Amino acid sequence: MMAAKIARSSGGVTEGWSKWQIAFAVGTPIAIGAGILYYRSRSRSRQRTTDSKPKDAKKSAEDHQKQQVADPLERAQIAKNKGNKYFKGHKYKEAIACYTEAISICPPESKKDLATFYQNRAAAYEHLENYEQVVGDCTKALDLNSKYIKALFRRAKAFEQKGDLTSCLEDVTAVCILEGFQNQQSLLMADRVLRELGKAKADAAYKNRVPVEPSPQFILTYFSAFANDPILNSLSMDKGAGEPTDSAESSEASEPEKHQDETPEKEMAEEIIDGDGGKNTTKTSPFQEALECLRHKRYHKIVHLCSTEIVLSNSPHLSEALLLRATFYLLRGEGNKALEDFDRLIDISVADKRVRSNALIKRGSLKMQNGQQAEALNDFATAIKDDPENSDIYHHRGQLHLLIDKVEEALKDFQKSVTLSPEFAVAHVQKCYTEYRLAFARHNQVELQNAMKSFEDTLEKFVDCAEGYALYGQALCDQQMFAKADENFKKAMQLEADNGNIYVHRGLLRLQWKQNIDEASRLINQALEVDDKCEFAYETLGTIEVQRGNLSKAIDLFNKAINLAKTEVEMAHLFSLLDAAIAQSRVASKFGINVPTISSIM
Repeated sequence: MMAAKIARSSGGVTEGWSKWQIAFAVGTPIAIGAGILYYRSRSRSRQRTTDSKPKDAKKSAEDHQKQQVADPLERAQIAKNKGNKYFKGHKYKEAIACYTEAISICPPESKKDLATFYQNRAAAYEHLENYEQVVGDCTKALDLNSKYIKALFRRAKAFEQKGDLTSCLEDVTAVCILEGFQNQQSLLMADRVLRELGKAKADAAYKNRVPVEPSPQFILTYFSAFANDPILNSLSMDKGAGEPTDSAESSEASEPEKHQDETPEKEMAEEIIDGDGGKNTTKTSPFQEALECLRHKRYHKIVHLCSTEIVLSNSPHLSEALLLRATFYLLRGEGNKALEDFDRLIDISVADKRVRSNALIKRGSLKMQNGQQAEALNDFATAIKDDPENSDIYHHRGQLHLLIDKVEEALKDFQKSVTLSPEFAVAHVQKCYTEYRLAFARHNQVELQNAMKSFEDTLEKFVDCAEGYALYGQALCDQQMFAKADENFKKAMQLEADNGNIYVHRGLLRLQWKQNIDEASRLINQALEVDDKCEFAYETLGTIEVQRGNLSKAIDLFNKAINLAKTEVEMAHLFSLLDAAIAQSRVASKFGINVPTISSIM
């Protein structure tokens, strides 16, 4: 019953006849019939009287009825109204017959009425789950009335049931635009279809994805999130974890990976060339070469060198080589290959516990990105069991808890992390940001003030932590303290001038603060100048161009972001944005209407 009520409330079938229609169409014939019956019974006992007034009244009623029935549109309306009664009584086949009669009678020039009859018949077919007929009748209705919202929405639902998600998206996008994005039901449907389409497209595209070498800044930022990375710590670097030393050769970092080297990996491992071009008397292992490449930012060589080490028999560096190769597979967006290496390493019983726990952290994070929440948390639990004093485990599990809005659990993890690594700046600022998130969610002003004070104290201690200024800037922005937030983003940019993500965040701040879309775009385009592989910048610019109404430009930007996506989940999200832009572009062209832009919203 409830489902039927909902269907009726959104189905576009009229709510029945008004009182005058009932009296006219039903009451008069019944009255006439009763009069005839009375007359016949009386005539048996006596002669019929010759009163002219009843005869005139009867003749007038009959003439009026004939005049009504003679009008095709009125006859069609009567058939439709009869169909509505059957529809409300859940007699959908009978309703379809009545609507079909109305369609056959209705004059072709009465387009709006004819569109209604087709739409009503589609509603009845929908209850019979005859979606092919629903699409057909809604299409006929839309041919007669192109902006008929009820027919568009009903056809969208039928397309979804048929599995034609692209057509469904176009129709429901048209509904959203014509309704001014005000109807929650159509918006939720559009979101659901976009997610389904994005997931399906990402599933196909990710398998054939061409690996993309990440920017040096992206690599450094990734490694900086580990205080106890066993590979980095083995380098004994001067600048701290995650910051390989500079060298004259570091300019090679931006070179593409050189696949033209066809030297077999085993052969290469046996013949390592020294810096002077001659053969070393003391051979350097491929893994040791990979470490030197890591130190000097020659990142494009690392996967190949690790692969060469891994195929050696009895390699003393097997587990470390697997870890380093898996990490760079991860950074290049080759998640499936990374998982294979992590699985193999974690199964090596003699692997160093810190190497193994690092692999569990990275595998758990990857599983979380792929939507495998339970499996991800299991990996972290295993890592804690094997290596309970490793602060990185708690730090990265805290980030996962933040991702799934378990803020209190996240705070406990960050507190444990800073206890174990009191000099690890990134964990400290993550703890501060989580304290702020918790206070903000609770609307507790005292806790909020304490969290912001903790942020300031932490930044006084770790003055070179760019991530700290960026996170503090986001917290200030949430509280609409825009000028102070802008100052913190500027400090972060000064510390990491080639970190594109910071430029994007500052651009978004400017958009929120100044409502200046041109200034925001300028800052975000600067992100691409310092890092042309900044996926976040392409995505954000694409979103802005959609709001500007520049849909073709937005589509190009989303495609660039998709090529840089590191995980299938990221790719699915970007495909959703792309599909939304394409659908809006088609609808705008088809209906000759303008999509609401950010300027009109402001």
